[in-house]
Amino acid sequence: GPSFDTGTIRSALEVYKEMVLLYVEEARRFVNSQCAGLEPWQIIATTLLSTLGAVWLKGFLFQPESLTSRVKKQFFKIIRKIPFIGATIQNQLNKALDDMSMSLCTLKEGMSYTKLLPAQGLTHKQLFDKIREYETLSEVDWAKGKVSGAVYWGDEKLTDLLVKVYGEFAWSNPLHPDLFPGVRKMEAEVVRMTCALFNGGPDSCGTVTSGGTESILMACKAYRDMAHERGIKHPEIIAPVSVHAAFDKAAHYFGMKLIHIPLDKKTMKVDVKAMRRAISRNTAMLVCSAPHFPHGIMDPVIEVAKLAVKYNIPFHVDACLGGFLIVFMEKAGFKLDPFDFRVKGVTSISADTHKYGYAPKGSSVVLYSDKKFRHYQYFVAPNWQGGIYASPSMAGSRPGGIIAACWATMMHMGEKGYVEATKKVVETARKIKAGIHICVTMLHTQPGVAEQFISDVKREVAIIMKNPKEKTTGMGAIYGMAQSIPDRSMVAEVSQGFLDCLYSTEVPKIQSKHHKNHKNHLNGNSKAH
Repeated sequence: GPSFDTGTIRSALEVYKEMVLLYVEEARRFVNSQCAGLEPWQIIATTLLSTLGAVWLKGFLFQPESLTSRVKKQFFKIIRKIPFIGATIQNQLNKALDDMSMSLCTLKEGMSYTKLLPAQGLTHKQLFDKIREYETLSEVDWAKGKVSGAVYWGDEKLTDLLVKVYGEFAWSNPLHPDLFPGVRKMEAEVVRMTCALFNGGPDSCGTVTSGGTESILMACKAYRDMAHERGIKHPEIIAPVSVHAAFDKAAHYFGMKLIHIPLDKKTMKVDVKAMRRAISRNTAMLVCSAPHFPHGIMDPVIEVAKLAVKYNIPFHVDACLGGFLIVFMEKAGFKLDPFDFRVKGVTSISADTHKYGYAPKGSSVVLYSDKKFRHYQYFVAPNWQGGIYASPSMAGSRPGGIIAACWATMMHMGEKGYVEATKKVVETARKIKAGIHICVTMLHTQPGVAEQFISDVKREVAIIMKNPKEKTTGMGAIYGMAQSIPDRSMVAEVSQGFLDCLYSTEVPKIQSKHHKNHKNHLNGNSKAH
């Protein structure tokens, strides 16, 4: 190779050193000249105010909520303070809330809300008579496949089995594994069986949670704590705009920032290039959906996993909705690209056993490729006066009966049962696909349901097209309004009103004629849906 003269190198370094010193001296003279006419207190005050201003500016610009979103909120808040405009908006909000109250809280004639404990406890017969009365409030025949999603299988024999299993463990609590070792064993087996389904290795692990939202929350909590340990003070979640709203909830609860990545307009999958550009030193986790809820599309897990490996970032695949379908699709004869722990870079997966796992509501599983990730999910209070408190997830006490029923469902279904169910669901979904997309469940695989749904949609669309400008009422109007309002704080108000309605024990004050027309409209909507 070429030889170098050490004397030449030394001379170059000395020249460089002299130039640096020259610039430092020039900077010193400039600063001193600017401060020549100032008293010491002025210099100190200016320095203090400048520092405080810089800290304020950083806090203003860099928050979990974007500057654009905050400016829009402030703008609409000012608009709503203008007397006439504010009153008009509030009147419209109140009307929407009244419609919602009528949709949710109206009872049948002669019914009322119970607001106090009965002086004398009800007998078994009286209690079940009451229960039958409450059952009559439902006007949607979900058992015959008249809803999308919500109930994933209402098989009578399976229901009877689950009720009996739940009864056996109704008083159990996984918080006390020494008292209920059977439930502990069942939960461990549910996790291990699910790890195997998603091709986890010997170090894969997880926990049972109360549902998809908690599974997502737990993964985000784990990666937030992991980011803090890495020195990241403001951890960020990078996820597609189509990702489940539970990630928004996680960001809100855990002080993280959610960065939404746009979708490819042709495929409706996340734009991988845009995701790569969004990665920064604050990135705590990457997210994909398999599939996502709005369009039922699988995000490009393999491509995003490459980013996770390249930048050493945890990668969560949210398979809450369809996890217990996609793991059986290959054996059911439907080809899918890898999406689970077979893909290098995937560090966690969430999958709901209470959806296509057909277990009772209130059960899900969050999985990790390695135990080191699950440790960040745990909460431990070593100094509590009541002893050492440790819990794997959000809840302390948990219903052991739900875990037992989940375990019983998986054991009863077996691989063959899940494969057959998957084949029926996917075949039915593809039959309906030509008409419209809905969340297809086992209930829709009943004979004639798919055909009736397509027929009903065609009939209802024909009615709408005869008078497309007819005013929509009820929940349909509220959903439409929510999508068209630019001020999202108003949508939040309507949503809060909706949640308030769920706990209302007041019968809406409406005229009987209005009530009758409203209920007829609801019945028509339920048939169309």
